Amino acid sequence: MHNLKNISVDLPRNQLVVFTGLSGSGKSTLAFDTLYAEGQRRYVESLSTYARQFLGQMDKPDVDVLEGLSPAVSIEQKTTSKNPRSTVGTVTEIYDHLRLLFARCSHPHCPHCGSEIVAQSVEDMVDILLQLQQGTKLLLLAPIVLDKKGRHDQVLERIRKEGFVRVRIDGAIMDMTEAPELDKNRRHTIEVVVDRVIVKDSLRRRLSDSVETAVKLSDGYLLVHFVDQQRDQLFSEHAACHQCSISLPSPSTQLFSFNNPQGACPECGGLGVKQFFDAALVIPDESRSIVEGAIAPWGWRKESSYSGQILAAVADHYGFSLDTPFDKLPAKVRKVILYGSGREDIRFHYRNERRTMTDERRFEGVIPQLDRRFHETRSNMIREELGRYMNEQLCPSCRGARLKAEALAYRIGNWSIDDIVRRSIAQLLDDLPALPFTSRERKIGAPILKEITERLAFLRNVGLGYLSLERRAGTLSGGEAQRIRLASQIGSRLAGVLYILDEPSIGLHQRDNQKLINTLRELRDLGNSVIVVEHDTDTILAADHVLDMGPGAGVHGGEVVYNGSVSGLLQEERSATGAYLAGRKKIVVPARRRPVSNAGKDSLRVRHASVNNLQAVEAVFPLRVLTCVTGVSGSGKSSLVIETLYKLARKGLERKKGTAELDGALLSGLEHIDKIVDIDQSPIGRTPRSNPATYTGVFTPIRELFSRLPESRARGYTASRFSFNVKGGRCETCEGGGEIRIAMHFLPDVYVVCEKCMGKRYNFETLEIAYRGKNIHQILAMTVEEALEFFKNVPAIKNRLQTLCDVGLSYITLGQSSVTLSGGEAQRVKLARELSSRASGKTLYILDEPTTGLHPADIQYLLDVLNRLVDQGNTVVVIEHNLDVVKTADWIIDVGPEGGAGGGTIVTCGRPESVADVPESHTGRFLKQVL
Repeated sequence: MHNLKNISVDLPRNQLVVFTGLSGSGKSTLAFDTLYAEGQRRYVESLSTYARQFLGQMDKPDVDVLEGLSPAVSIEQKTTSKNPRSTVGTVTEIYDHLRLLFARCSHPHCPHCGSEIVAQSVEDMVDILLQLQQGTKLLLLAPIVLDKKGRHDQVLERIRKEGFVRVRIDGAIMDMTEAPELDKNRRHTIEVVVDRVIVKDSLRRRLSDSVETAVKLSDGYLLVHFVDQQRDQLFSEHAACHQCSISLPSPSTQLFSFNNPQGACPECGGLGVKQFFDAALVIPDESRSIVEGAIAPWGWRKESSYSGQILAAVADHYGFSLDTPFDKLPAKVRKVILYGSGREDIRFHYRNERRTMTDERRFEGVIPQLDRRFHETRSNMIREELGRYMNEQLCPSCRGARLKAEALAYRIGNWSIDDIVRRSIAQLLDDLPALPFTSRERKIGAPILKEITERLAFLRNVGLGYLSLERRAGTLSGGEAQRIRLASQIGSRLAGVLYILDEPSIGLHQRDNQKLINTLRELRDLGNSVIVVEHDTDTILAADHVLDMGPGAGVHGGEVVYNGSVSGLLQEERSATGAYLAGRKKIVVPARRRPVSNAGKDSLRVRHASVNNLQAVEAVFPLRVLTCVTGVSGSGKSSLVIETLYKLARKGLERKKGTAELDGALLSGLEHIDKIVDIDQSPIGRTPRSNPATYTGVFTPIRELFSRLPESRARGYTASRFSFNVKGGRCETCEGGGEIRIAMHFLPDVYVVCEKCMGKRYNFETLEIAYRGKNIHQILAMTVEEALEFFKNVPAIKNRLQTLCDVGLSYITLGQSSVTLSGGEAQRVKLARELSSRASGKTLYILDEPTTGLHPADIQYLLDVLNRLVDQGNTVVVIEHNLDVVKTADWIIDVGPEGGAGGGTIVTCGRPESVADVPESHTGRFLKQVL
């Protein structure tokens, strides 16, 4: 598979095995694309054809024999759910158990007065209705079906047989003879009309009979419809507040689910937040006039355009100039432009080549127009474009709780389910035993609480005690998400399984490493085989067995350098990993560090940062140095750097101002930088067509070079002729893919080499064009180091290829599919692209854990590149746990001291040597050992 060179290897079962080696040496190929793929494939093939159609189809790996393989479970970094409905609680299934606990053991309280609610008898219901004003018209309804899919034929037939003649279906009252056939794919609500009455003193007997009939029919519920007011009121034998005349639905697991219409907040649909068009994003620079493009979504083409004519009419009506800066316009005018003219009519003139039309209408306003377009369009592209001008705010109805008021009214003691999920995991473990239960409730809740506390303990043991259960899964780092799934697997208590993990130590501070290792050992001790792809020293040394891949990366790797015990790896001369572990090689501490101005001059200063858990933090980022932001997991590093520094800097640079403000936080010193670059951990491409050549931009000058060749000019070929994504030069049989996908129905899709172009992607005519004897296909098949030598006399190409070499990627081929790159390789390709762009010497680079997936030898390449950027006058800020990076930094900002609510402050900042002497710093304690 990929770069593996016909290897044969034996691995022990039921042990902790670590795969290590240089980035790109073949570790993930062996672990995931071979062992996991075959283990999953064999398990799925044991299922019926019917069951297999619902599961993802898997390719058979290119392997001759795999014996002794167990069913495999993969815990990777890339599978974090971006679904806004997915939370830590739902991913770990703790929330499902909490819903069950509240459905069985909670007590209802009135959402209005807060008093505890008790059940209503039929007599209570009649008394309440008779206290209404004389002459009030009522419909007494028995709710039978509540918001459920189906045709409900049997329900309607039963109602008909019991003699009821009228029914309300989805809000419409009709005779039973007129009841339509319901759509089985839609949700329906069916209520039987038991009686129609007008309140008066002599009504008690009839009312009592009707109420009793309704309650029997609907298992304890009565729905009263006030005819004149067109409103409903629910009564229940289960729970009702007599003071406020409010009844609550009986507690069920669905009521406490924000993914179910019965429990979700009706305003936000269970998301906890609402999206809105933010005026600050619609008008990003108020110093511009409308003619200069102040209204970002509309821009300004010319006054004869549709939007231009509308704005000209508004300007004429209110007497202002379109050339006036937006912040100099009167407040009323700014409000009209953003939100519309209300009831005030404006005379519009529509001009075209033939005639001018005039009419009077109300100006809709920029934001209402954007909102209408967003909800009316069916185009995902337009929605994505408009989404750039939207922001999020807490739902005004549920205040982020996601649930409707009826669900939050149920409590255990003084706690609603929302109060519980907002507390950190560590706090919950302390507080759950103190929940007040009756003896009956304690007996019911004991097995549920046992499941909850076990799962919470697993999460705390892998260093995630600072997380809360309501935290969105999409906001977790790769390492956090992976450790959550690891805790879930331990909670399942499976045995005889092959677990394969991809760098679980990512994002984990050295202080918590031992917790992770103990968790991996616990997984092994349950009777499982655990394979971990890892570079972390502590994890490697804790392994029962080590497999070292190499000796190089890419085409220079794919071989087994060492397979055995840890002690033998330290003595293996061919192993780069063994050399670093044994101390024969190491990343040295710089002899001198760059001068730092910490007095506020010549630096970026963040003040009043309060995003997430930050506690009004003030931090100074010196310019023209390498700054490393450290701290335990969840301490607030990303909140400070990504959510505060990066967003503020981007906002300030867009407005060309030296300061910026966002959510109360301030950033000063922006006059010293003119560009900001954020290199995060997202993949560089999700399709096989993306490759390093297209991503870094080196393919463009290569295609332009081919288009300038004499033969190309004679044939009229342009640069697009040499693109495999455009019609003309590509092979149309495979559409430039080189392979053709054959659908195999219930078997995995098969990719076969295109018989027309034989995998070369281009048609015969295009491949006839050659530069120095090589056609475009042969160029894409070159490794970076081969291409660098080949194009050494073409500066535009050579410079971009040199940056790929500088970041240690000389071994990858130019046309290698992006989806086959490892995590560390993909991040370095991003870095190479930024390096190849022209730097002004005043750029701020922000990197989020760039050592992800990197071997110590690769970290040396990374540090060389980062130091080169700083030496050119740029500023580099790195979020990092890796001590090799931390010890070489010029300046350290240590955030903490703990994670979650226990963090969010600056513990210390300074040179690595001074941080190492601070006893309160967890980073300093470990840094002292390596300095």
